[in-house]
Amino acid sequence: MTVAFSMLMVIVGAYVLIAFLLYLFQDRILFPASRHMDRDPSVYGWDYEEVRLPVNGEETFGWYIPLQEHRGVVLFSHGNAGNLAGRLESISLLRSFGFSVLAYDYGGYGFSTGRPSEQRCYADIQAMWDYLTQTRGIEAREILLFGRSLGGAPTAELARHVEAGGVILESAFLSVADVARHNPLLRTVTWAIRHRFENKHKVATIGSPLLIIHGPADEVIPFENGVGLFERATEPKSFLEICGAHNNGFATSENYRPGWEAFLTPLFGSNPVDGRD
Repeated sequence: MTVAFSMLMVIVGAYVLIAFLLYLFQDRILFPASRHMDRDPSVYGWDYEEVRLPVNGEETFGWYIPLQEHRGVVLFSHGNAGNLAGRLESISLLRSFGFSVLAYDYGGYGFSTGRPSEQRCYADIQAMWDYLTQTRGIEAREILLFGRSLGGAPTAELARHVEAGGVILESAFLSVADVARHNPLLRTVTWAIRHRFENKHKVATIGSPLLIIHGPADEVIPFENGVGLFERATEPKSFLEICGAHNNGFATSENYRPGWEAFLTPLFGSNPVDGRD
């Protein structure tokens, strides 16, 4: 056996091992869910309702948090880590924009039963949309779809099929494979990714007004993903460039709130609250 052949076998073995590990552990990497719910909207003194909806034989959990004299309702899809209990500050921000909020957990997160997957995420958000429009009787034009990070994927999928009042994708990705290609160990085995979330093929079919938010300093989802989504999207569309890292850009960017308001006001009217809960 030659040295060259031995080296080839090592390379092939390493390639197969990386592909196998990616296939085996991608659920844990992509969906680092937590079941533990250590707080709820009552810690802020908000009135809220628990929402439990049947989804494919499982149950999807959420909170409907109404705001008196709101300008609309946000259907909020959060990022991939933790669960709803860690999103109260984001919900507070959305309320400060003058919106009631329906936030939910994907399957396998918090009180939502079952396991997370790409298709389950799509089913979860569809169930929440149906709850707003059918059970609560809220008109589609009064609903803002907002997805941050992983949440941009179910948001983009739903936005293809409904005519919402507006859509916001923040720190979202072109696809899981596009993000993986930035990792030297994963770029050659992206074929092993099962949950692909191909947002780049969906934004062109979103008919509602669209705002895409991303920052050059995002260390998790490269800035080119946000730019790429914007380039593929159809009008009416806007782009808001923010500063800060992936998990705190919305909190550290001075232009974040003005950027939202510039997008929201023509669609939902003026903000009925003064920014304080």
